[in-house]
Amino acid sequence: MTKKPDPASRIADNKKAAHDYFLEERYEAGMVLHGWEAKALRAGKAQLTDGYVLIRDGELFLLGCQIQALKTASTHVSPEAARTKKLLLKKDDIRRLIGKVEQKGYTLVPLNLHWKNGVVKCEIALARGKAQHDKRNAIKEREGKREVERALKSRSR
Repeated sequence: MTKKPDPASRIADNKKAAHDYFLEERYEAGMVLHGWEAKALRAGKAQLTDGYVLIRDGELFLLGCQIQALKTASTHVSPEAARTKKLLLKKDDIRRLIGKVEQKGYTLVPLNLHWKNGVVKCEIALARGKAQHDKRNAIKEREGKREVERALKSRSR
């Protein structure tokens, strides 16, 4: 497991993932990128909200992650915004994930893209889908906490 990356090095977050899934295990995977994609990520031109991770032939692939090309992209390269990107993870971790994803209800979800030592990393999570009533309960709890914080704040003034 990994510790949380520095917020300043974050490129893109998938805020929808925590709302739609119960996140159980987190992993940090490297990404295979083209040059224009790395430049676009430095400019913050990435979107992860529709992204998901697929296992094919014992390898992990990130699908649905949009990286918009910069206007200054090379003329001999035809950038594709929704290109499938390969994720790099240790073989033991991939085997463990394959076993768990084959179980009913588990999926792999990208949580964020961030820089680590000059390299782009993707934090992925093994997740179970939430039912509609679970989402409602989470919203109620969050609103309840906000009301308590407001009451304490106004009381301390």
